[in-house]
Amino acid sequence: MRERPMQKRRFLVLLMLLLVLPWGMPTAKAETFDRNHYIYDNAHLLTDDESAELQQVASEHAKERETAFIIITLDGTNGKDIVQYVEDFYDEHGPGYGQPYGNTAILAIDMNERDVYLAGFKKAEQYLDDSRLDLIREELTPDLSGGQYFAAFSIFLDRAYEYMNIEPDVGTGSYSGNGSVGSPQVNNHYEFASQPSENIFFQLWFQLIVSLIVAGVVVMSMAYGAGGRVTVNARTYMDSHRSKVINHYDNFVRQTVTKQRKPSSNTNSGGGGGGGVTRGGHSHSGSRGKF
Repeated sequence: MRERPMQKRRFLVLLMLLLVLPWGMPTAKAETFDRNHYIYDNAHLLTDDESAELQQVASEHAKERETAFIIITLDGTNGKDIVQYVEDFYDEHGPGYGQPYGNTAILAIDMNERDVYLAGFKKAEQYLDDSRLDLIREELTPDLSGGQYFAAFSIFLDRAYEYMNIEPDVGTGSYSGNGSVGSPQVNNHYEFASQPSENIFFQLWFQLIVSLIVAGVVVMSMAYGAGGRVTVNARTYMDSHRSKVINHYDNFVRQTVTKQRKPSSNTNSGGGGGGGVTRGGHSHSGSRGKF
């Protein structure tokens, strides 16, 4: 009788371990992650000086915007899609300025698949939304394609830094006209006061002339049709039983062929997809493409 309670306890302990272990491993990695390191050049695309300079710029930008600006270069993702790789990176390491899973902007490229992906987490998800990340990606893609990786990464750091200081768009047509993006308009109702139009189409005498012309055309067309419709044709007086026409045929004269080039689906800068939610439950914005 005592074995059953012992078996239940063992089952409960095993169940608790199974529930805790999957969440505990990423948490342990996040606690030991260096949040002051921003450049992960795993594909060795940068010189030591270039990497140090980008690290310095990213560090300065991080302090001013309270956001981690991270760059990751890869020579393969071990079979993962680049979006999944970035999401797992955030889940496992918990980057962010000053705290785990904080404001983070990530640029990742995979040299094997020629993939590029930009993502924004927490505050960066709002300030670096899909459309803004698209603009950044489109600007830096030519440098990536040309092998100018330092220039491309510099564009990412500078543009992401700038956007993190510009309020997200409130909605369509929310530009106030004073040079600031996203400022709501104060006056949504407009009244226009002007002199009566002098356009010729609005003059009474012109409208009368046009009316008379239209009326005349209508009367003439009615009079023309009053004579009756002509219903006689070539078959009216033809006796098909006595006719000597026993056959008819059509001759094929010419053929016209129109050719059109099929659009190519392989473009370097073509983007697709956007943000999403990581397996750890962290939502993010995104923009992906090829280079």
